[in-house]
Amino acid sequence: MSDAVQVLKDFGVPHEVRVVSAHRTPEAMIEYGRTARERGLKVVIAGAGGAAHLPGMIAAVTTLPVVGVPVPLARLDGLDSLLSIVQMPAGIPVATVSIGGAKNAALIAVSILSTGDDGLADALDRYRAELSELVAQKNENLQTRL
Repeated sequence: MSDAVQVLKDFGVPHEVRVVSAHRTPEAMIEYGRTARERGLKVVIAGAGGAAHLPGMIAAVTTLPVVGVPVPLARLDGLDSLLSIVQMPAGIPVATVSIGGAKNAALIAVSILSTGDDGLADALDRYRAELSELVAQKNENLQTRL
């Protein structure tokens, strides 16, 4: 999940980081989700491994967008988490990224936030242009070696 934090920092997005558990600290988890909007949050990124109920339970107690990140653990390499997070009932959606996809989770959050922030939209445009430049450079390096 540190990749998500780094992306948010890189884009200058204010954020908070907490550890809560849907199973071990259910009251704290419910309070966190219920008060997210009044604390000024616009999007919640929730990483979870194993049964991975955290993203869905957060989504159940807030109407903010929730992005779920399946966290790989020693067993099943996160596949169980992916299947748990992606199988939400109709009406309580969780946007789900790939196993260990914290970076993309943060980029989705930045994209959502950019709908109301031209500065973030411009920063995303620059970020994507840099990605294109990296691909072009990789291609050039490959062509030089061939």
